[in-house]
Amino acid sequence: MAANNRRMSGKKGAQVGSGGQRRRGLEGKGPTPPAEMRKGHKKNRIAGAKAKQIARRPAVPRGRGGKGTSEMVVGRNSVVEALREGVPASMLYVQQFIDNDERVREALQLAGERGGIHLMEAPRPELDRMTNGLNHQGLVLQVPPYEYAHPEDLAAAAYDEGQDPLIVALDGVTDPRNLGAVVRSVSAFGGHGVVVPERRAAGMTAGAWKTSAGAAARTPVARAANLTRALESYKKAGLVVVGLAADGEVEVGDLEALGGPVVIVVGSEGKGLSRLVGETCDFRVRIPMPGGTESLNAGVAAGVVLYEASRRRV
Repeated sequence: MAANNRRMSGKKGAQVGSGGQRRRGLEGKGPTPPAEMRKGHKKNRIAGAKAKQIARRPAVPRGRGGKGTSEMVVGRNSVVEALREGVPASMLYVQQFIDNDERVREALQLAGERGGIHLMEAPRPELDRMTNGLNHQGLVLQVPPYEYAHPEDLAAAAYDEGQDPLIVALDGVTDPRNLGAVVRSVSAFGGHGVVVPERRAAGMTAGAWKTSAGAAARTPVARAANLTRALESYKKAGLVVVGLAADGEVEVGDLEALGGPVVIVVGSEGKGLSRLVGETCDFRVRIPMPGGTESLNAGVAAGVVLYEASRRRV
């Protein structure tokens, strides 16, 4: 008995029962999961392979114009100007131990006043890597991808407001500043949006935002996978497609159709309208220029025709 007590005294704490562990071990584990969820099962391996294939596919926007790509604005002057002009931004990167001059202080102040812009301090090598070695001067502003509308949305929004659609489509315009100028003109003359092709065309970059002088925040830009098909869809919806051309058959001041639902198509300054787009237009109009200038850039040309359309609507 004494020996038994000695053996017991060497153990730490009371040893009463099993604490229910044995009973829990006898309990069932619930219903058997389906084969697709059982690790090691053939169907589980097949399901995993399918999931990886889906994850590798590029995302395709459905029913919308999709998103652009994110952009970096670099350099102290460029960052400050972008913040002044209201260019959308999600992050302001500031170099560690940066010389705190007037432009840096203004950038930090503007970002703080705007709200929604995160401030991130980063070492110079990291900023060099992010900007591919550009002269960022310690300031980098991240511009999020632009949310493009769908071409059909522009006409639908106008009809919802009880108005005839007034839309500008750009064919072959590759300078973002021209796009920004057109967006500004559309906003000034009561238009309902701008359509750009998905490929080989200017997009809503920081440069376009700055040139629009804030108009891009209230004027939608739509992106079309195929501009010709988008124009044909507009025609089916009752809109008149008017193309600007130096050799157009009608002067802009004589075209009565500008007073109704219309899409104004502006080509590039050098090549003008592409062949297929030109053939899709219901009218090709010209802007009289007594001064002898051969052509106008997209922003100015769009502004002239938008003014005429606005005048007729009033």
